[in-house]
Amino acid sequence: MSQFLLQCITLDGISLSHVEQVQQLCDAGAKWIQLRMKSGTAEEMEEIVGEAIEICDENDALLIINDHFDLAMKMGAGGVHLGKEDTNWKAARNLAGPDFVIGGTVNSLSDAREALASRSLDYVGVGPYKFTDTKKNLSAVLDEKGMRELLDFLGDLPKVVIGGVLPEDLPKIAELDADGAAISSGLFVGGSVGDNFKAYAESWPVEE
Repeated sequence: MSQFLLQCITLDGISLSHVEQVQQLCDAGAKWIQLRMKSGTAEEMEEIVGEAIEICDENDALLIINDHFDLAMKMGAGGVHLGKEDTNWKAARNLAGPDFVIGGTVNSLSDAREALASRSLDYVGVGPYKFTDTKKNLSAVLDEKGMRELLDFLGDLPKVVIGGVLPEDLPKIAELDADGAAISSGLFVGGSVGDNFKAYAESWPVEE
């Protein structure tokens, strides 16, 4: 894939609100944002999603919602990312139709088989690449052999590597034949979202 896919994931529990994170990511040039909220009332989440959609629309960015399929559909988000404990991928596709972006999490060969068999996903997040404390109940970290096996097995389905990815990891991830990476905490360290985003965007090797 010629275009590097960089999915930027918002975080709970930092000094920036989710809406502020979305605004700063869009200001930095992000075009694919996953809103990942693990707490809050339904009303609070609706308000945040509504504001985030408005910001992303103004900046020609795709907003997808983590986990909350019904909320993403209700609010008119661009898509949803569904883990293994969330709405079934095929059921989500049947309800959402063809134009709604649906991503899924792949941690093992059995997950990869299910992802391909569902014929419902636009992309998969594959990992974890490294240990990260961003996600609770983290699956076993994949070694290079395991990561390469999964990425090869998934074939042409777009694949982003997730889990503690740093800018300096991107050349290796590209060499493994992934299509990009999904980044969360690395975008918000040191207080400069713009500089962090630029570091990731510029670290993916460009084919000559």
